[in-house]
Amino acid sequence: MKMTRSKKALSFILCIVLIAAIALFTTACNDNKTNDTTTTTNGAVSTTESPEATVLGKGETKFNFTVTDLEGKETAFKINTDKKTVGEALLDLELIAGEQGDYGLYVKTVNGTTLDYDKDGAYWAFYVNGEYGTTGVDATDIVAGATYTFKAEKG
Repeated sequence: MKMTRSKKALSFILCIVLIAAIALFTTACNDNKTNDTTTTTNGAVSTTESPEATVLGKGETKFNFTVTDLEGKETAFKINTDKKTVGEALLDLELIAGEQGDYGLYVKTVNGTTLDYDKDGAYWAFYVNGEYGTTGVDATDIVAGATYTFKAEKG
């Protein structure tokens, strides 16, 4: 009889350990998938932690495009194009809009969000591979695999 009780007790303890392990594994997996997500005006998914890129366009050349709004939320795109410049590609996909000025395209709207420096001191800054752009978006030739970013900033 003692043998049966100890086998039952051992089985019970093993079941508890197994249930605890499953609970910990499930929690760890869910923690990796929790992001604060929103949908932008053009249907792209935006997350605050690890953005999943929306693929847009058709063409042989591929590059990454990221938009960071004033709250720090990022929206990522993978762009496919046959255009020569970043500006041409993004205008063609209606991801940017602006006005022609003395220094090229002055981008005021990115991914449906318009910033007006004259009203609120905010503007769209253009970055190439994490470095502030040395040319305007419409004068920047596309380099396959590069990352181009428009980041909302306040002056």
